[in-house]
Amino acid sequence: MMVKADHRHLYVQVIERLKKDIESGVFKENERFPSEYELARSLGVSRATLREALRVLEEEKVIVRKHGVGTFVNSRPLFSSGIEQLSSVSSMIRDAGMEPGTIFMEVSETEACDEDIAKFNCSEEDRLVTIKRVRTADDEPVVYCIDHVLAKHLPSGTATLMNESIFDAIEKNGTLRITQAVAHIEPLGYDDEASSILRCGVDVPLLVLLQHHYSEEGEMVLYSKNYFRADKFSFHVVRKRV
Repeated sequence: MMVKADHRHLYVQVIERLKKDIESGVFKENERFPSEYELARSLGVSRATLREALRVLEEEKVIVRKHGVGTFVNSRPLFSSGIEQLSSVSSMIRDAGMEPGTIFMEVSETEACDEDIAKFNCSEEDRLVTIKRVRTADDEPVVYCIDHVLAKHLPSGTATLMNESIFDAIEKNGTLRITQAVAHIEPLGYDDEASSILRCGVDVPLLVLLQHHYSEEGEMVLYSKNYFRADKFSFHVVRKRV
């Protein structure tokens, strides 16, 4: 396991060696590393060199260091999606080879308030439906979804939402199609409601995805606030030079 000499900085070699050991299963997800003394000795480097390597690995989210407990291999997200790709939570879960489901749903319907009228450009007579759901992947809770949509855009009501995506429910009658969304991602360390519902403690952060969804005609159709477990999901974006 010792690091072999080459022309690169020693800590860079240590980083590469530890990454290879994680990929090959020498160190498994959520497994605690040996002590710094033991690890440095097995690698044949100083503790100062090891600490620099661990610092970089922590920045890259490869490991996580818990004060007073030890250093652990970070779990890899089950789902990785390009944020430029607009797809439902159900589709993301299916694309990862898992079965989407719902273990909790709460539906309420209210009159559109001034904020809703401005956001959806609707009338005072319109009714707003709020749907709260816990989405699962192979029966494990991974996303807490809060969706707001006008009742007139749910032709079949909300009964089918236990087993289908809200995109499918909105587009069921073929008169409306969601084609784009404006999204904002906010990191969140802990949320009393969402963290409890998703069965994750204070050590599991959340990613909050806020999205305004629009139809082909530019009509605001759906506003969603989704809490993703950060240990299960990661998002990326492809940036191009212009």
